[in-house]
Amino acid sequence: MKPVTLHQLKVFEAAARHGSFTRAAEELYLTQPTVSIQVKQLTKAVGLPLFEQVGKRLYLTAAGEELYETAKEIFDRVAQMEMTVADLKGMKQGRLRLAVITTAKYFIPRILGPFCRLYPGVNVSLQVTNHEGLLERMADNQDDLYILSRPPQGDDLQVKAFLDNPLVVVAPSNHPLAKESRISLDRLAQEPFILREQGSGTREVAQQLFKDHNLDVEVKLDLGSNEAIKQAIIGGLGLSVLSYHTLTSVGATQELTVLNVEGFPIHRQWHVVYPKGKQLSIVATTFLDYLLQESEHIAQDMQLPKLVTL
Repeated sequence: MKPVTLHQLKVFEAAARHGSFTRAAEELYLTQPTVSIQVKQLTKAVGLPLFEQVGKRLYLTAAGEELYETAKEIFDRVAQMEMTVADLKGMKQGRLRLAVITTAKYFIPRILGPFCRLYPGVNVSLQVTNHEGLLERMADNQDDLYILSRPPQGDDLQVKAFLDNPLVVVAPSNHPLAKESRISLDRLAQEPFILREQGSGTREVAQQLFKDHNLDVEVKLDLGSNEAIKQAIIGGLGLSVLSYHTLTSVGATQELTVLNVEGFPIHRQWHVVYPKGKQLSIVATTFLDYLLQESEHIAQDMQLPKLVTL
């Protein structure tokens, strides 16, 4: 194999990650012909095809897969080195890659704000997805840390709880049940429900609760965002089970209310997770320590209620 350059590897890594020369060019601010030339030169240096094209989509060959994994390792090591040098200079610099489930977007930015002010040299890449999507990202080792409420089972993960995440039943403020207390699950199951899409952790927990009580729930509508669900509730399309975080601060509205239902709130916690074998960067370790140390203050700042299951 002939010598290759870091620039060639960078272009190749972007093309492999996106499965597209066009998107790689957009990300790297290059022209598409430039990307094609760099990949062609790299292919010649390796001596084997790196991509195969099926329709408009690029797929990695066996050699391409091997080179892609190597390229990721190289750039991770370079990033680690840059962070280590910055740390030796008394600075915290580098990129923090976070992946969080959708509901966490209601509070994670309020944690990242003070952290980034404390460490202005840190840049953050924040990916927001549902539970299923986050597990896929974790399996592909795409990020430094993962924040979710229902961590997967297994001994191959480091799991640390840091914040309460109560699930509550939400209704429009003018709903007849809004004035009632100790509403039974049987009565609640008579109402139409609006839930998150398949693959959402909140949906799975809510449906499991009703299943445990041998109750069927009519899912009138499933939606891909909490904001859309809240608007549908206000529109009178049904009730929902949501994290209380979706109703705090910017998520608050007087048009919604939390119902007093037996078995609710469902008490869960937010967890920060990463694979046990993963070597966390200096920036990721610094954020993890900050998150765990500041969790009590975070809860106070968010004014989470001391909800008690009825």
